[in-house]
Amino acid sequence: MFADTRFSYLEKVRFGLGYVTTPVYWVADIPTRVSLWIDDVFVSRTDLLEENESLREQLLVAQRELQLLESLASENSRLLDLREATQVVRGEVMPAEIINVSPDPFSKRVLINKGSSDGVFLGQALLDANGLMGQVDEVLPFTSWVLLITDWHHVTPVEVNRNGERALARGSRSNSSELELEFVTQTQDMLAGDLLVSSGMGQVYPKNYPVARITSVFADPGQEFATVKAQPLAEMASTRHVMLVFSNEETLIPELEYPETIDGSALDAPVADESSAEATAGQVPEEGAAEELDTVAETVEETGN
Repeated sequence: MFADTRFSYLEKVRFGLGYVTTPVYWVADIPTRVSLWIDDVFVSRTDLLEENESLREQLLVAQRELQLLESLASENSRLLDLREATQVVRGEVMPAEIINVSPDPFSKRVLINKGSSDGVFLGQALLDANGLMGQVDEVLPFTSWVLLITDWHHVTPVEVNRNGERALARGSRSNSSELELEFVTQTQDMLAGDLLVSSGMGQVYPKNYPVARITSVFADPGQEFATVKAQPLAEMASTRHVMLVFSNEETLIPELEYPETIDGSALDAPVADESSAEATAGQVPEEGAAEELDTVAETVEETGN
């Protein structure tokens, strides 16, 4: 052993014995390797199942967050569109939100989260970012009901943006999402694709705000009026953010002119100018005002004589 240690006489012998004993070691190690393999198989499968379940939960959470982000992005886009739409509306506007829809199938109404405490009044116009929606027909303390333009009880004065042809748009009885133009003569210039805007008649809706787009025009020679149908531009069934319009245009009292007499002195009683006369056309003056006007006329006649 000393000589082998010093001079490695038995190295080749040990190398040969290693070849001979290798199968013995391999056979002896079989149970251990089989046990480790079985443990790896079952442990790996359990770990994979647990990891798979964890990944499923993370995927569900990620999908929920993605849906929330998409909803927020869509809402942000609608609010930006609504803000841009307010730039073309004269007067003050107030944002509102649709919180309910009327369950009555024969009434097209929606409930908004603004009421009399917010200054809402009957007949107030309601718009969305794309077009006119309707007007307030019932005011409650904190909420209000709005009658949509697609309701057949509602009539909207409109005009064709292309040429100014006027008409009245009423909600269709046959299709709850369409409008029908009433009393359109055969000679009126209206074509499919024309944009209808609010005419401002009645001073309820802001002038020139988009309302609908004509989808079909049918002129029957045997009928007095043509059948014109239009599709509203407002997203009645899907929009949630809307705006109420408050007119900033105050009713100004016309300036009064004081006619002068022959000697240049002004009369005490005022006489309205032509603009005020037109503004009050069709109104019956009160008894006191009528007597005052008679007195002015007599004074002018006596001065002229």
